[in-house]
Amino acid sequence: SSLHHQRSSQRKKRRHFILVMKVSLKLFFLRFSYCFYHFALWLKQAKEVIQIIVRHWIRTLNIKLGWIKDFDKIVVNYAYTTFMFDTFRSSSKLINTFTGHTDCVMSIDYSTLDDRRLICSGSRDKTVRVWDVDNNKQIQSFNGHLNTVYCVKFSSYHYHNYHQNVICFSSYDKKIRFWDFKHNKQLQTFNRHTDSVCGIEFSTFNGCRYLCSGSYDKTIRLWDIKTSKSLNVFNGHEDV
Repeated sequence: SSLHHQRSSQRKKRRHFILVMKVSLKLFFLRFSYCFYHFALWLKQAKEVIQIIVRHWIRTLNIKLGWIKDFDKIVVNYAYTTFMFDTFRSSSKLINTFTGHTDCVMSIDYSTLDDRRLICSGSRDKTVRVWDVDNNKQIQSFNGHLNTVYCVKFSSYHYHNYHQNVICFSSYDKKIRFWDFKHNKQLQTFNRHTDSVCGIEFSTFNGCRYLCSGSYDKTIRLWDIKTSKSLNVFNGHEDV
């Protein structure tokens, strides 16, 4: 009788254990399904948000996609998941190497001018160089600076208003210069900064007529390119 009671008790415990496990597994799968659903929903929303951000970023910065038409797609995929980034990285390859500078390259810019895909570069070797992407060769060089060239930009103002191929660049020698590289001549020089000019940017309004520059003299200046005048000096920074 005692043995029968023990066996009966064990069977009840096993049945109870099996029942508890079934209920626990059902609850686990229900919670997992709930979490997975919301995670999938979050991924879809995240992808849409990232795409919106990238489109806004490209539009705001006025990026000219030109010869990298899928740049926005690459950025979206890169930002979306690590898997997509790994896929992109494993399939990426070096397209071109431009050799000519004899010291560190400090800045580059690219543009399409007169149906030519061009890159310009500024270097610590005191030169600015222009490269033809399709022909993979240097087409022009300027060495009018006395020291490191910090920043180079194709001048949207000159191209859109006068159809001139011009590069604006700033230097350790405190000057900002405009160089017509098609005819190899210097057009303008801005020299109101009292220390190295380390950054320049064209306005996206009024036909790119205005230029902003930042300097080691702790100031930011706004220039009118058409009149070659310094319109305003922004003070307040306490360091470079």
